[in-house]
Amino acid sequence: MSTISANDFAQKLEISLKKDEQKKILVKYDSIEKLFKLRWTLYHNNGLVVLRSYDKIVAQNVLYLRGKNQSFLLELSPSGRDYYNPPYFLVKFKDFNYEKKEAIFEIFLSDKNLQIEFEELQ
Repeated sequence: MSTISANDFAQKLEISLKKDEQKKILVKYDSIEKLFKLRWTLYHNNGLVVLRSYDKIVAQNVLYLRGKNQSFLLELSPSGRDYYNPPYFLVKFKDFNYEKKEAIFEIFLSDKNLQIEFEELQ
């Protein structure tokens, strides 16, 4: 079992999304650009259904405010020679605002070699 400290992250981004509102982030490294998309479709019984895509690979997660399924990890580049330390996003479901009906996420960038740049598109 390993632990993650705040020092492991190069950058942190906090976003709020309404149902079916999509967040797009352009990820750049070397001469490559890939698009990360994130949205949620349902919040029920404290579970948030999240749809995401990165580099044309689509996935679904159910995230909870408490417990083990609070976040997911997304590797941003192939492991290659840096097999044990590939850069990644850690996307955490932080809170749900019932008045605004918005899910609040934190996106952490881990990039030990400082090779990743990202740009918020939406």
